[in-house]
Amino acid sequence: MSHNPLEEHFLRLTRRQFFGKAATGFSAGMGIAALGTMLSNKAAAAPLLSGGGTLGNPHIAPKAKRVIYLHMMGGPSQLDLWDHKPELHEHRGKDLRSKEFEHLYNNQRITGMTSGQSTLPIANSIFKFNKHDNGGDGVWISELLPHTASVANELCVIKSMYTEAINHEPGVTYLQTGSQIPGRPSMGAWLSYGLGSMNENLPAFAVLISKGVGNMQALSDRLWGSGFLPSEHQGVRFRGGAEPVLFLKDPKGVTRDDRRKMLDATAKLNEMAFKESLDPEVNARIAQGEMAYRMQMSVPELTDFGDEDEATLEMYGPDVKKPGTYANNCLLARRMAERDVRFIQLYHRGWDQHGNLPRDLRGQAKQIDQPQAALIKDLRRRGLLDDTLVVWGGEFGRGVYSQGALSNTNYGRDHHPRCFTMFMAGGGTKPGTVFGKTDMLGYNIVDKDGMPLTDLDQHHTHPDAVHIHDLHATMLDLLGIDHERLTFRFQGRRYRLTDIEGRKIKDLMA
Repeated sequence: MSHNPLEEHFLRLTRRQFFGKAATGFSAGMGIAALGTMLSNKAAAAPLLSGGGTLGNPHIAPKAKRVIYLHMMGGPSQLDLWDHKPELHEHRGKDLRSKEFEHLYNNQRITGMTSGQSTLPIANSIFKFNKHDNGGDGVWISELLPHTASVANELCVIKSMYTEAINHEPGVTYLQTGSQIPGRPSMGAWLSYGLGSMNENLPAFAVLISKGVGNMQALSDRLWGSGFLPSEHQGVRFRGGAEPVLFLKDPKGVTRDDRRKMLDATAKLNEMAFKESLDPEVNARIAQGEMAYRMQMSVPELTDFGDEDEATLEMYGPDVKKPGTYANNCLLARRMAERDVRFIQLYHRGWDQHGNLPRDLRGQAKQIDQPQAALIKDLRRRGLLDDTLVVWGGEFGRGVYSQGALSNTNYGRDHHPRCFTMFMAGGGTKPGTVFGKTDMLGYNIVDKDGMPLTDLDQHHTHPDAVHIHDLHATMLDLLGIDHERLTFRFQGRRYRLTDIEGRKIKDLMA
């Protein structure tokens, strides 16, 4: 229910400010009503220090308890990894803008990095694809991902993802927050707010970052921020190196008892401040201080791989003991999942391959292939995969034409938001599934009759296409949340992760 402008005005006032304003002319009846509204809204926004979420209970029976999101920052080439297009060999070097492909290109938007090229030469993949048994019709996977192919029967591959964002910053912001405009809460923050934490000694939302090869896109803290939600729901970044969380250790001369007394004293002051201001961020500071205190004990144990057997370490590959690598972070993600961290976000950088794609893609694939396959196998053997949703993908895909010159051994690919591939595993998804198809060039999503969907910008709902909002709605449903009912009131409207769109894709669910 929306408030009128006068009520909105009171909602933005502290108690002291309200009484000051009331003394200058507002009627007592209106003042009391507005104060009641303000108190109820402020109380609803205050963080639950017990770790419970604002929903209390899920809307529906959840299939997943937690998420491990593997984000390939920069946009991996689906045409060289997942979307097998042998037809491209016969069209190699032809101009995408030629009359032959007019019905597919359809004068669609491309980036300024290639729009000025005299031709857009079609580039086939130089990598071999093999069809792997996935318990269904089979899935084509590039030779660059042999370990990932070994878990094909666990994967739910989506070939018909699409987005409106065509550049990295709005693209990754869209995928992580449901909006291309910065400032909204991230997925992990929404889950922390809605469902709360399952482990009082670790944050509900953890972030891991690994460096790849090639062109590195910048990562902003806001991608795991809480936006307008209480700040205790923002992601906690774990760093590579000897100190995974900054300032985890007490300074010299400060004992554990000293730290406890300091936190207790600070909490009392903050409680007094909250009674004065009713600002939920004061309670968030109390909760964050307590979490930091508990993490001083839990994080060293979490990041110490000494209790892992050699067979497990070998499964993740030779880089597993190097902090900050993708292999190390995949094993750390599994250890977090074991300890019931709600949302684990792993960013792997370096997928922006505008040139030298064959060289850089080989390096990227080598870094991720064995560790992510090991993660899925490890979760399965430990009984964790059924209630852990694993998601893999980038903010968009890469185009069929070469950016710059096309040679026998080298080519680059520009950004392509009109169709790209992601996969999910576990967490109630349908294993052995390949959902969606693309046209003969891998340029557009096609419907079940094979007709290219060239007008998706105007129509966000199509049964054969999966929009960013659809992905979010499906993920939330697997976690027991009706995406239309997890909302937060801010600046006069109720916001949600899926904005005003989104639909769950039942064909992706077991």
